[in-house]
Amino acid sequence: MHAPRPQSSSATIPADLLLLAYRNGIFPMADSRKDQEIFWVEPRERATIPIGGFRMSRSLARTIRQDRFSVTCDRAFDEVVEGCAEPRPDHPESWISQRIAASYAALHKAGHAHSIECWDGNNLVGGVYGVSFDKVFCGESMFSRRRDASKVALAWLLALLERAGCELFDCQFMTDHLASLGAVAMSQSDYLARVAAASGPQPLSLPEAYASLSEEVSLAGADGSPGKRIAHSLTQTS
Repeated sequence: MHAPRPQSSSATIPADLLLLAYRNGIFPMADSRKDQEIFWVEPRERATIPIGGFRMSRSLARTIRQDRFSVTCDRAFDEVVEGCAEPRPDHPESWISQRIAASYAALHKAGHAHSIECWDGNNLVGGVYGVSFDKVFCGESMFSRRRDASKVALAWLLALLERAGCELFDCQFMTDHLASLGAVAMSQSDYLARVAAASGPQPLSLPEAYASLSEEVSLAGADGSPGKRIAHSLTQTS
């Protein structure tokens, strides 16, 4: 872990500074929700899920195919970040401080941070958000208020990123849960080499990939099912 001097200002982190940090394999964290200071983290080992390598269980595939949740993109970015920052039994304190949340909200407005939301009716029940630049997407956090909602959001995210032409999906720290979904570990130096190789414009943005899927489903009429298309694409590539 690399931690340069903490920043104590309550101002949001400038978008260009955030993107520069991500391009160099560094990201911000805080010690608590109300902490105004941030520190920069550079893991010695990175976890990534290969594009096309998401590992989907049969039960999760069934949930996705059945369209158990309504899934959207960038419809409720701020609410997803807030959901990710909520206290959990195993994490009573969140690293997503109010300052960090505001910084990602600004990055979202600049077009470099996106979210996938899962809805049960009008209730937001799960989601995932992250940072995008070049052909790289850095997953930041996800949350779930219904069984499998966060997994469905992540599955949709990976399928849409493949459709968009993304080449590298970063999920920061390796955990048993991420390993079960197909994550692999690599050294920080190998990760930075992958980031450099994924430079240049991505064919589609994440919202554009979502829009293209929605158009396909609409043209299919009664036979259209977004979940079936997502599950099929993940099955074809995993």
